[in-house]
Amino acid sequence: MGDKAAILYSDDFLRYNFGRSHPLNPVRLLLTYTLMMELGLFRVKGVKIEKPEYATKEDIMRVHTPRFIDAVKAAGEGKLPRSPFVLGEFGLGYGDNPIFEGMYEASSLYVGSSLKAARLVLESGFEHAFNISGGLHHATESRASGFCIFNDVAIAIKFLKEHVERVMYIDIDAHHGDGVQWIFYDDPSVLTVSLHESGRYLFPGSGGIEEIGEGEGEGYAVNLPFPRYTFDDAYLYAFREIIPPLAEAFEPEIIVTQLGVDTHINDPLTELALTTNAYSKIGDLLHELSHQICDGRWLALGGGGYDMTVVPRAWSIFFAKMAGIEPENEIPRSWIKFCEDTIHKRPPSKLLDQEEVRKDPAVFEEVKRIVEDVKAEHRGFFTR
Repeated sequence: MGDKAAILYSDDFLRYNFGRSHPLNPVRLLLTYTLMMELGLFRVKGVKIEKPEYATKEDIMRVHTPRFIDAVKAAGEGKLPRSPFVLGEFGLGYGDNPIFEGMYEASSLYVGSSLKAARLVLESGFEHAFNISGGLHHATESRASGFCIFNDVAIAIKFLKEHVERVMYIDIDAHHGDGVQWIFYDDPSVLTVSLHESGRYLFPGSGGIEEIGEGEGEGYAVNLPFPRYTFDDAYLYAFREIIPPLAEAFEPEIIVTQLGVDTHINDPLTELALTTNAYSKIGDLLHELSHQICDGRWLALGGGGYDMTVVPRAWSIFFAKMAGIEPENEIPRSWIKFCEDTIHKRPPSKLLDQEEVRKDPAVFEEVKRIVEDVKAEHRGFFTR
């Protein structure tokens, strides 16, 4: 391996924009990039900023149907019929996925960026690559879902499978990584692992422990549905008990992660209770695992996160792990002012949260039971 880590960024990422009132505000990507810059992460030896590229239709067809791709393009050009039946078929035009001008181009840039990040790890000597615009894990072959038009995650994994035999996908978003799971549900070469708030409380309502894959892929879908108010210690216990043994048994040639941070206690759309301290420890674990299992090959993608003072701090923490450094905990005043001027909200002054979070022992006990149930459901991985 040569360089440590690549980051994909362009201001064109901001064109994936569902509108001012939509929870997925692309300004969070600009805030993330500028915070990384202010923290000096791009001055680290072996770290490079890479320019994103657009995906071709053929790239997108690795996962999505031509009819759906054409519908997305037509929608972005104002040519898709506004019939409820047409819009409903493709998952476009409703609250989660409103149509906007240039929707196809904006979505294809996110896909192309994840593909380029994958190529950087496979072909260009980088140990790690992070596409902060990626991680749109809900879209299916023929339908947009949950703010996700094209499933860049699944497309990148399909590309990786053209070059390696085994891919491990770890999804830490608060919402179940359903689209990726279903696309690879019968595929034993892709181990999908989703750690999320239980579908009893949260969209998309799936991700139960009993969803384990089918056919040749039976056993290769793993789900940890957490109870509401799961806090750092409980979450990290489950992560350590499940993720390393799965990786050691499966022996992936590359690890792909979706790093959604809507698990944070301040996120407005979810009810988990993590802090950025947990993300620091998760980053350490993922970094160590990638080097232990697959020669450092780690493709990281963004994902959810709807508090715009959390996302930049969390993803800066993750990228610092990829770069192999521990940045100063104190956030530069220049970025705090930039954040205030941009979103009219003052962010915390430190990367790592200082506030205490209520730790309910009953929640920890429930998490322990879930972990044991997961191990029982996938005992083949845990008895090797």
